[in-house]
Amino acid sequence: MKSVKTYTLEEAKRALEHYCVYQDRCHKEVEDKLSKMRLIPEIIEIVITHLIAENFLNETRFAQSFARGKFRIKKWGKNRIIRELKQRNITEYNIKQALKEIDGEAYFATLEHLIEKKMETVFETNPYKKRKKITDYLLRQGFESNLIYELLASYFD
Repeated sequence: MKSVKTYTLEEAKRALEHYCVYQDRCHKEVEDKLSKMRLIPEIIEIVITHLIAENFLNETRFAQSFARGKFRIKKWGKNRIIRELKQRNITEYNIKQALKEIDGEAYFATLEHLIEKKMETVFETNPYKKRKKITDYLLRQGFESNLIYELLASYFD
């Protein structure tokens, strides 16, 4: 029979401190981690309160670093970042703060770069089908449709 590790309150606090120091976390991730550790709800509340009080857990900081990272590294657009943050139960205020981290010029330049890169990889002779494939890709990445259409017009007209 497999034995289940049990944690004291102090062990749980230390484990979650290390978990939060390694990378910014949202409340949902911390709650999931604590649930997997099989802690009772009262202990979970105590640990989360401790992490917030000691500034290990900060949703605004998490949202800002999440938005910066996903935009810079994965080239996600604002719509996709918003969708992912909402799945993590981040508040509207924190989402707005996170989106302020994305520079407008860099956002536009990234979209242009992705269009140029995708133009090279889509081997479609019909310009309408090519435009559709590129548009679909950029929408999946989370960019706004009005920006996509505006930029694609200069490539296809």
